[in-house]
Amino acid sequence: MKRKYILFFIFCWASFLLSAQTLEQARAMFTKGQYAEAKPVFERYVKSQPSNANYNYWYGVCCLKTGDAANAVKPLELAVKRKIQHAPLYLGEAYNEVYRFEEAIGSLEDYIEAQKKRRQSSGEAETLLKKATFNLRLLKGVEQVTVIDSFVVDKANFLTAYKISEESGKLFTYNDYFQSEDIQEGTVYQTELANKIYYSVKSEEGVQQIRTQNKLLEDWSQPMPLPETINNGSNVNYPFVLTDGITIYFASDGEGSMGGYDIFVTRFNSHTDNYLTPENVGMPFNSPYNDYMFVMDEFNNLGWFASDRYQPEDKVCIYVFIPNSHKKTYNYENMEEEELQRIARLVSIEDTWDDEEEVEEAKERLAEALNMQPKEQKVYDFTFIINDEKTYHSWNDFTSQEALKRFRTYQLLEKDLWEQKNKLQQQREQYTHANKQQQLQLSGAILDLEKRVRQMTEQLRAQAMEVRNLEIKNIK
Repeated sequence: MKRKYILFFIFCWASFLLSAQTLEQARAMFTKGQYAEAKPVFERYVKSQPSNANYNYWYGVCCLKTGDAANAVKPLELAVKRKIQHAPLYLGEAYNEVYRFEEAIGSLEDYIEAQKKRRQSSGEAETLLKKATFNLRLLKGVEQVTVIDSFVVDKANFLTAYKISEESGKLFTYNDYFQSEDIQEGTVYQTELANKIYYSVKSEEGVQQIRTQNKLLEDWSQPMPLPETINNGSNVNYPFVLTDGITIYFASDGEGSMGGYDIFVTRFNSHTDNYLTPENVGMPFNSPYNDYMFVMDEFNNLGWFASDRYQPEDKVCIYVFIPNSHKKTYNYENMEEEELQRIARLVSIEDTWDDEEEVEEAKERLAEALNMQPKEQKVYDFTFIINDEKTYHSWNDFTSQEALKRFRTYQLLEKDLWEQKNKLQQQREQYTHANKQQQLQLSGAILDLEKRVRQMTEQLRAQAMEVRNLEIKNIK
């Protein structure tokens, strides 16, 4: 009998040691940021002792950091009630990710106040508070857009899921387009006429930047980075340009992002020769996760974008929607908060369906697009607009030999202008990173080159007008 008690005692003690060791290992993993490995252990402990504040705190943080914010809320709420110091910080983050932005703001404000009383840092919470406040403003302006379909694909080759019309241009990965073996996450957008590309590539500073190139005669111009209104020091990627040639959509993870990549839009202002300040396109397109590769297929009247919200690490969801001719938003004041949150999060795309007939028509267009056979790429020598009815793509299109002669001069001027613009851009970049003495040396050359570019631009416009007048005169 005594032997049985001894064996029972040994068994219980061994079980205790094993449990204690498992918890200790989980805490060590937690400290190292190995949340996925630690999560199952803390989950078991929460189930066995559901009122234990520390177990709930550790489990809640693990849920949050492994993309399960919804299940992080309840245990973190308990941890906050039991006065676990950093619980309000993580609860605020979890609230933010499930679109409970007002509660996120309250939790983060409480944490910041408590940290100040302790005379401890609250920088991370202040950053999250700013983001939650911004996200609440976006929630009050959710666009009323109809999302007709969504499908999950491999993130590595997600571009193959985009079936857009040839009139909208083409999309490539950087490596496919440039036949590069370097690891580049950038994408390339090529216009319908294949005479201009926009693409993202990693800069010397280690962030993605968008550049553009034009085809001039048989050659391509030097890469030109888009201005700092777009390339603002954060990662900027996934460009797409509307057929108007002046509206560009892109993704950025910098200032004004809900979290990760957000989709932005801007337009070129010909009066200032620059792009307008980019605007966040808002919800439901953007989320606290990565949202990118926004495409508007005007020919098929379909829009596309990608998001990794609620997806495994190697997957991404492609959403297809009906573009609005003008932005319409839901009435924040007259809607139930949970209903608006569901729509903003795209929990179910059917929540966005108001007109069944419109949805069915759009689904038919999508089916046609998905079954569309790729057409042979048109290759043009150039694109030159004569008037509203005629656009020339070949020297053989000209009926006036004099106009053709002047046009060849126009092409040479155009190539020279792009080279000078590229040189000017390089000098401006040098100026930005130069010291005061170097800036003084560069400023005179930049001013001279700016004057030269303006003169060449006017000269090119005059030459184009002369070509058009000669050709139109000969046609008549």
